[in-house]
Amino acid sequence: MREMIKMVVVLTILSCVSGGLLAAVRSGTQERIENQVLEYVKGPAVREILQGVSNDPITDRFKLKIGDAEESFFVGVYDGAPKVVAFETAGKGYGGDVGLMVGVDVKEDKLVGVGVTTHSETPGMGARAKTDPGFVAQFKGLALTQPFKVNQDGGSINALSGATITSRAVCAAATEAEKLYNELKPQIQAKLQEFKK
Repeated sequence: MREMIKMVVVLTILSCVSGGLLAAVRSGTQERIENQVLEYVKGPAVREILQGVSNDPITDRFKLKIGDAEESFFVGVYDGAPKVVAFETAGKGYGGDVGLMVGVDVKEDKLVGVGVTTHSETPGMGARAKTDPGFVAQFKGLALTQPFKVNQDGGSINALSGATITSRAVCAAATEAEKLYNELKPQIQAKLQEFKK
């Protein structure tokens, strides 16, 4: 009995020490991990959407609280004024969530571009949503006034051949971005005032 109690105490102490070490490592590396995700996962899509800006949109960003989470919004400065904001949403695809970076012209309330950031779609099929420039180009210039849909669902977006579910996921993510942008527009515009040069 005494050995059993000793073993329980030792295991409890080891568990507490291990948990504390893991928490410290997570806390110490969290900022570095976030920077890596910004640079290598979200960064390429942000830079593609915000071509020709006079600032670094990865550095010039702000966060807004959405529910329990905080989302990053990347600012695109053109001709000395912050004109575009990019942010990420997601839609349910065939293999899981499809992350979509969306750029919005804040003066005209139109999409300036979209880019897939993350996905678990089938290589050669749904994965083409990230690599096919013709597919994402269809979103450029569309107004943020109604849901985005593929042709089969009565919309204007041509689905990728053999990847309708992925195409619908991208449209769902763009529709989510439209809702989010319209809901947060006053806060976004207030934050953009801080970036005026």
